[in-house]
Amino acid sequence: MRKFFILPLMAISVASVAPAFADNNSYGRLNVPRGEWLSPDAVGKKLTGMGYKVHKIEIDDGAYEFEGTNADGIWIEGHAHPKTGEILLGYDD
Repeated sequence: MRKFFILPLMAISVASVAPAFADNNSYGRLNVPRGEWLSPDAVGKKLTGMGYKVHKIEIDDGAYEFEGTNADGIWIEGHAHPKTGEILLGYDD
């Protein structure tokens, strides 16, 4: 009787862990293939051109997450589209 419970339980455990091992080509929430992403430097330059001073930029959930200051010197955190570098309003909500 135990065999019938242990085998399905093991299968469920393996299935729930599998997404953690997704490859680096995963698309994330925006569905943009990694080959189409701008480099972090290119996104930083776009944000600088929009008047932001970027202090940190990293990948977060299929987009670039950045921290910096705006033209008024106010600290901001936001997300930028990986293909266009445009700021994503409400992305983290």
